[in-house]
Amino acid sequence: MSEILKVENLTKQYKSHSGLLTVLDTVNFAIEKGSTFSIVGPSGSGKTTLLGLCAGLDRATSGSVILNQIVLDNLSEDDRAYVRNQHVGFIFQNFQLIPTLTALENVMVPLELRGEKNIKKRSLDLLDKVGLADRHDHYPTQLSGGEQQRVSIARAFSNSPQILFADEPTGNLDEETGQKVENLIFNLNKEQGTTLVLVTHDLELAAKTQRIVRIKGGKLVSDELTETGAASNAIKLKQG
Repeated sequence: MSEILKVENLTKQYKSHSGLLTVLDTVNFAIEKGSTFSIVGPSGSGKTTLLGLCAGLDRATSGSVILNQIVLDNLSEDDRAYVRNQHVGFIFQNFQLIPTLTALENVMVPLELRGEKNIKKRSLDLLDKVGLADRHDHYPTQLSGGEQQRVSIARAFSNSPQILFADEPTGNLDEETGQKVENLIFNLNKEQGTTLVLVTHDLELAAKTQRIVRIKGGKLVSDELTETGAASNAIKLKQG
């Protein structure tokens, strides 16, 4: 199976009053297409910074990010935005829906940016899959937190992304709603064959992915297969 994301010696530093602050320090890993992957670690460890660099939302101080065989390092902001629109889906902890657009219009945005056709039907189909077809004309303020996150999931999958980045997707939800959102993400991810990269402090959620890397103090301190990943590898070997 080929790699969809490769991170090489990734380092991110910021200037502070006391000098350079190193948020990420020479991080290395690669992710196979179609796999599920978690980044875990304590608050301030660099998880979200790493996710942003992998997704092309920010630029590293040094090192390299190769996303779907595209080297992001020296691309302009416009070029990185184009890569994101063509290959990437996002789910954020705080939903990041556009408040002046309805649920349906929020889901349609990535497709409109790509200039695609028949986007209303596709967007309604996705809202139906997340159980919100009957609320397509509601604005974010008229929806509960769980409903807003379900809209953001539909939006994330609307452009059929090669890779989905999810940053604490259940962090602002109660346990029951969070469980429903988790199931939606994994089910849609499997249905579309998308690669999932998940940042979470929830180890139970992380254990549902095939592989977990742990970040501490900006350094990658472990990289392990979960039971889910080990079982998946065993099936591949058997089939091979």
